[in-house]
Amino acid sequence: MSLEDIKKTTQTKMDQSIAAFKNNLTKIRTGRANPAILDTVQVDYYGSTVPLSQVANVSLIDSRTISVQPWEKGMGAKIEKAIRESDLGLNPASMGDLIRVPMPAMSEERRREMTKLVRTEGENAKIAVRNLRRDANESVKKLVKDKLASEDEQKRSEAEVQKVTDKHIAEIDQLIAGKEQEIMAV
Repeated sequence: MSLEDIKKTTQTKMDQSIAAFKNNLTKIRTGRANPAILDTVQVDYYGSTVPLSQVANVSLIDSRTISVQPWEKGMGAKIEKAIRESDLGLNPASMGDLIRVPMPAMSEERRREMTKLVRTEGENAKIAVRNLRRDANESVKKLVKDKLASEDEQKRSEAEVQKVTDKHIAEIDQLIAGKEQEIMAV
């Protein structure tokens, strides 16, 4: 593997870490309704548990209400039960075939808990990025040891990897700040 390959691989993996972090952020509840919140809900479907999105259409009615439209008539009660038993603290209400899931207003204490969760997720993403930096630097040192690259190239590569790392960590900090602001907005 060449120095250029190491840089490209590291950049790609760091981008994937950021994408995973963004995905985790969508699952953290804010005051506003978001259909992605229900992605973690598992429903009993003929003896096997499947994600809610595979047995119903999940959409927004307004900024505080999610609608869940089951694809089969008999699934309404099971979906309602699954949402109620999830640890999301939601209380769905059935209206014929449609299930309405109102998002309760979050208390100040709950908002603080959510911001702590966001910071924890952000720290995990930063750790992943730093581990990728370490792996890249070790790969470069191995190339130098095997006499496939010079020490000057090693220093240059480490500096470039550090710039990429700093850029990704700044992006994570920005995402954390944005999500915290979204959570704390009443």
